Amino acid sequence: MSTSSGVGQGTPGSAAAGGRRAGRVRRSRAERAEGRAGLALISPTLVIVLVMVILPILWTIMLAFQDIRLINLSTAGVFGEYTLSNITDVLLSPGFLQALITTVVYSVAGTALAIGGGLVAALALRRPFPGRSIVRAAVLLPYVAPIVAATFAWSTMLNPQFGVVNHWGTRIFGWDEPIAFLTQRAEAISIFGWDLSVPIALLTVIVFEGWRSFPFAFLFITARLQASDASLEEAAKVDGATVSQRFRYIVFPQLLPIIATLTVLRFIWTFNSFDDIYLLTGGGAGTEVVAVRVFNFLTARGDIGAAAAQALVLAAILAVLVSIYLKLVTRQDKEAR
Repeated sequence: MSTSSGVGQGTPGSAAAGGRRAGRVRRSRAERAEGRAGLALISPTLVIVLVMVILPILWTIMLAFQDIRLINLSTAGVFGEYTLSNITDVLLSPGFLQALITTVVYSVAGTALAIGGGLVAALALRRPFPGRSIVRAAVLLPYVAPIVAATFAWSTMLNPQFGVVNHWGTRIFGWDEPIAFLTQRAEAISIFGWDLSVPIALLTVIVFEGWRSFPFAFLFITARLQASDASLEEAAKVDGATVSQRFRYIVFPQLLPIIATLTVLRFIWTFNSFDDIYLLTGGGAGTEVVAVRVFNFLTARGDIGAAAAQALVLAAILAVLVSIYLKLVTRQDKEAR
């Protein structure tokens, strides 16, 4: 009786253990099936990223450390003769430091102008009025217009011989002579007895960058303003807060995260900008940025190794600057909390 009783008592436990093992097997099979399905779904993206991003980066790094020119590009390989001469030649080459300074000035000023213009436009078009949709659509024209058409229009308007800007300047504003905005390196002006040299061409391409990029910031800031809580502003208005106080203490703090994101994005894109400057000035008159310099090394000299080395140095400098900015923003965010 005791034996049969023991067998009877052990049978439910064995069945429960078997059920748990069967459940684990089914779950493991289901998890493996889900893993295979997920891998199948993301595999096209992985292949595209590998082919379009990872491999070109690795190829650029490989070329940067080899003495490769256009004439011997076909002989370049993974097991080539690697050297640091390209990096040292780039860092010590005449004009690189000036091009780097120009790039930083162009990127910082262009980013600030674009975000400032987008902020002003978003605040100006925040309240409903007749025709606001049409005005908002018109604001996007500089950003959606083809870059070739935009640069051609600006080159025509700023032409010192028949441009409309110089026509108005000499006829209405009393300029002594037309200004070659895209080919003149600097113009000496006197302010309160101080003689200053103003970089005409560089300021022109900075203004063009701000004009062309501010609709991007306008879209993001407008979206954030529409998602903000209007009751806070209404309560502050009832309490007697002025327009500037409401903007400083209520609106602007809500926009800080999106402005920080826009600053990083616009700085990266402007730092690597090539087509705007090349189409407007060709990199002349003190507007040669590192991206244009890389292009000149690649096409005019056929020095692929030096061009890749400059691109690598540019990416490293950009990574350092963005990292410093992100650390500062993160620290300020923690302090604010």
